[in-house]
Amino acid sequence: MTKPKTPTVQTLVPETLARPGGHYSHAARVGNLVFTAGQLGIRPDGTHTADLAFEAQVRQALANMLAALAAAGAGPADIVKVTAYIVGVENWPRFNAIYAEVMGDVRPARTVVPVPELHYGYLVEIDAIAACGPQEQDLPI
Repeated sequence: MTKPKTPTVQTLVPETLARPGGHYSHAARVGNLVFTAGQLGIRPDGTHTADLAFEAQVRQALANMLAALAAAGAGPADIVKVTAYIVGVENWPRFNAIYAEVMGDVRPARTVVPVPELHYGYLVEIDAIAACGPQEQDLPI
């Protein structure tokens, strides 16, 4: 009996996003699953938006999450789970409104976690899990 092939883990640091500030990748893909790292509102050129309004930070963090997914071959319709960490539960309604606008008809499972603070003074951090077509190297021969 042949041992099943272990799927390859592909880590991604897309050029459309700022380089990670730590020892991690923006996304990791194994088989048809894609996991993003927590995305802050850091602009692609590496400049921060932590001094901007909550809404601007949410829009940039969502754009970063979608860019990380796109680098792995996934789009909004492939997202199965989103977790958002927001500073201040009072920001939940504003987060929800922007999230709904950006995601449109796509409604993956979602968790919103109020937290006391985030890195660099940000007010929101978002990560996602998506399922999409198999990686080329994982297709049967």
